[in-house]
Amino acid sequence: MASIHAAPPITIAIGSTNPVKIEAVRWAVEQAWPGARLLPLEVDSGVSEMPRSDEEGKRGALQRARAARQQADADYGMGLEGAVAEDDGWMYVVNWAAVVHRDGRHALGCGGRLLLPDPIAQEIRRGGELGPIMDRYTGHEHTKRAGGAAGYLTRGLVPRAMSFQVAVAMALAPFLRPELYRKGE
Repeated sequence: MASIHAAPPITIAIGSTNPVKIEAVRWAVEQAWPGARLLPLEVDSGVSEMPRSDEEGKRGALQRARAARQQADADYGMGLEGAVAEDDGWMYVVNWAAVVHRDGRHALGCGGRLLLPDPIAQEIRRGGELGPIMDRYTGHEHTKRAGGAAGYLTRGLVPRAMSFQVAVAMALAPFLRPELYRKGE
């Protein structure tokens, strides 16, 4: 008699131990792949503490995803990176997510762009980092591990986790509809 074995759960290494980022991945993954196992890991992003462009944010997210996937030998690696980016003299907060599969396929997603108030943008241009700046504005420590700049500036309408949830969901699209994303067919 042949034994029937259930497929092992998908393993997903998350390149962060930040609870906001873990919750964003958990939200998307529970809907996409119920039963998947999440492995949060502290990995190096390979970019500055405060990425200052879309390109640097994307690189950081990809580096985190690749490093976490490899370190855990997981099926997927997910990396999330917050950044600021300038466009036509305006500065925005942008949250990037990257998904990397064991076979080398990868995808990126963005959680939208939030315009920063000029006083905050000016501090960042002078070398400040968004996290400590927002801590000062909110009167709380570790804002980036909670509602973040988005949560504070939108009065809770779009907390940081929600922006990262959108980024993760967007990055997952090629893995959820692979038949539509195949190259060369």
